[in-house]
Amino acid sequence: MNQETAVIRNFSILLSPTPRGARLARLLAVEQLRAWGMPLHPAEHIVAELAANASTHGRVPGRDFRLTLYIVGDTLRIEVTDTRGDRLPRTELPPPDAESGRGLLLVDALSTRWGVSPGPTPRKTVWAEVACP
Repeated sequence: MNQETAVIRNFSILLSPTPRGARLARLLAVEQLRAWGMPLHPAEHIVAELAANASTHGRVPGRDFRLTLYIVGDTLRIEVTDTRGDRLPRTELPPPDAESGRGLLLVDALSTRWGVSPGPTPRKTVWAEVACP
């Protein structure tokens, strides 16, 4: 399939930067992927990690985060945009007894590639791509 005939599918929603908003992001992503006939693994886990990070580290009271899913050709792109552009994600190995801090390591292991795109101020978007079967 070439780019001129490729169907671009997308889904985008604003969610509250709370644990409930993060859970809802995962549930809505699963339903959208099912509607598109896409496999849930590993996208479900990536969405869960990125949304949890947005609700934990990217939280600003009164400002929502955005979940966006795109399918272009044979790639699913997952984007989570929050309003803490001053807090960039880092992948570091946490101490062995730490109860958190491994989310981006999972994203790195499960995705084809991932990264961070700045702005516009005060936003940042953490994204991950997964090859579609």
